[in-house]
Amino acid sequence: MKKFLYLLTLVAAFSSCTENFEETNTNPYQISNESLKQDFNHVGAFYPSMLSQIFGNQVNHNLTNTSFAQHLAQPTPFTGNINNTTYYIRWNGYWGREYDFVMAPAKQVIEIAEADGYTVFVEWANLIRILSMSRVTTFYGPVIYTNFGTEGDVLYDSEPALYNAFFSDLDRIIAEFSANMDYTGLSDFDATYGGDVSQWAKFANSMRLRLAMRISKVDPTLARTQGEKALADPVGLIETNGDNMNISLYGNKFHPAQICFEWNDTRMSATMESILVGYKDPRIHAFFDPVSDMSLVADHPEYPYKGIRNGGELIAKDDHIPFSTIDISFNDPAKVTKRKVLSADEVHFLKAEAALRGWAGAGDAQTNYENGVKASFELWGAGGVDAYLADDTSLPIDYDGVVYPDPINDFTNQITNTIAWDEGADNEIKLEKIITQKWIAGYTNEMEAWVDFRRTGYPKLPPVYQNSSNADWGIVPVGEFIKRMPFVNDERENNPAGVADATAKLGGPDEINTRLWWDTGGPNF
Repeated sequence: MKKFLYLLTLVAAFSSCTENFEETNTNPYQISNESLKQDFNHVGAFYPSMLSQIFGNQVNHNLTNTSFAQHLAQPTPFTGNINNTTYYIRWNGYWGREYDFVMAPAKQVIEIAEADGYTVFVEWANLIRILSMSRVTTFYGPVIYTNFGTEGDVLYDSEPALYNAFFSDLDRIIAEFSANMDYTGLSDFDATYGGDVSQWAKFANSMRLRLAMRISKVDPTLARTQGEKALADPVGLIETNGDNMNISLYGNKFHPAQICFEWNDTRMSATMESILVGYKDPRIHAFFDPVSDMSLVADHPEYPYKGIRNGGELIAKDDHIPFSTIDISFNDPAKVTKRKVLSADEVHFLKAEAALRGWAGAGDAQTNYENGVKASFELWGAGGVDAYLADDTSLPIDYDGVVYPDPINDFTNQITNTIAWDEGADNEIKLEKIITQKWIAGYTNEMEAWVDFRRTGYPKLPPVYQNSSNADWGIVPVGEFIKRMPFVNDERENNPAGVADATAKLGGPDEINTRLWWDTGGPNF
């Protein structure tokens, strides 16, 4: 936390160091502070950078949630294949990135905007804070939110307190946006919605629905209250792809997919192969590139895509280089200028689950489920959605690791649920359909897929083959899955009292097998 306070102090110092310089050193050709204020640049310039940092870097992305959700896998046996992907934590930088590059500038810009009476800018920054911290908490559990920027030992918010703070802040944010739908001040700084406040209101309301569903098992009363509030709010929800919240990437902020191509260290996961090939899912052609070596796909040559088992045994990088990369279109800078944050398919799947849980205003579960699949097909330019939704026979396939003579990386598919909706099925089967399709549609936004897997147990993923967890970060029992990331060393060293308090609020040891608050491990209904 001392580092964060230093950053805030530094920005403030630069803002004030020319206070007595103006009269004798005014450059007639220089943009004045008054001009900057007229164009909102003195506050608006912060926002593009803050938003572009929401995801962290490619390492944060690929070696944590992307691997844990089993969308992508790595061919390289980093550090002897004892690393995050096999449950020994070596990379844990997401915390620092979000506090340094989102929370610190957000605090500064809120102070400036409040002083100048720019209330919409204030709440826009507060919404970005919620987006950032609602992601960070899925890694660690308790985080520093309400106490951010205070001096000394900084206490973390417990997860129940954090979600209550999120909902309270969303009340204020949505009210401010609702009262200022015609405000145009954001337009020069908003590459997502072009300054359209009504769209930001939809996004904020959709965030409420996402967060409500996240806590639906641990606090069903609060979840229902907040979920029904989102479903009833006249500002609406993100329900078409034209409403999707996509973050624009600025300057040298490359899409992780481009870095994947540059480093050649990312491939399709075996789980993606199992599910997409088995379901004959046409989105596979937009997600991944086919292999050229057909011997790798002898069991399904009509779908020539090959993935790597997450947490599998890896001996040499070259062994798996011929496997499927992410689709070549991701390496076109003109096509990857934005990253998906919250899209229509997710909202439809949230509404489908809300209908199963009996939330008022959710509509019909089947209609929402099918609309979610349709929105995803549309987003990825895939055809044949009606036939896909009618398929009541196809199932994911067993996985053949191919490369090594000993079939150590092979696994047997555990998913017995087909695609077509079955109104006569029980809610557990319906939920599995919803979350499995939500998992597929969540490609490139894997954090929510990892959340849903921990929360519901779906889709049924294979465990890692090589489990390298040990007493350093906590032991994950064989056949089970990582639950969280440990608190970061910088906080252990500079805020030990805060970390001790956070560990108490976590309700278990600061280890990777400790469940987060909303990950109850109990039944879904």
